[in-house]
Amino acid sequence: MHVRHAILLVVALLFTAACASTLTSDIEVKTETASKANLKAYKTYAWLGSAEIVNDPKGQWEPPEFDADAEIRYLINAALRDKGMTEVAANPDVLVGFAAGIDMATLEIKENPDNKMQTLENVPKGALVVMLVDPKTRQPVWVGEALANVQKKLPSKDVKARLKYAVKEMFDQMKR
Repeated sequence: MHVRHAILLVVALLFTAACASTLTSDIEVKTETASKANLKAYKTYAWLGSAEIVNDPKGQWEPPEFDADAEIRYLINAALRDKGMTEVAANPDVLVGFAAGIDMATLEIKENPDNKMQTLENVPKGALVVMLVDPKTRQPVWVGEALANVQKKLPSKDVKARLKYAVKEMFDQMKR
């Protein structure tokens, strides 16, 4: 997946708010750990490559004053520190990467409240994927994924809250 598309997914996640009653109730988080991975053995990490936020000059998916890429990195760094890990410049135990994107073509079956008939509606989905990769084998040892509905033009504080929730839920599921 192209980095821009991945970042777009993160941005979408930030701006997602479904018909649910709370700001984060539509966010679904799941994680997976490689069968032979010993996450307790990882004490240090380094970032794998870099990511960019998709150009959104009209601020439809990312508020103009908000840097989703920087916020996601900040949240992941904090979560890894909370897990007892330290960022290093060389020879890390694990590499960290993330990707985000939006699928604007997602369709869901919805019921029309007027006539109770089911119909297809476009419901854009956003996702954030965080991956820990073994630097020797280049294989993932842990992956966290957050999926959510996309809503345009959320205020920065809501986007930030949604990202914080998604990253926290991911790392809360990480067993070390």
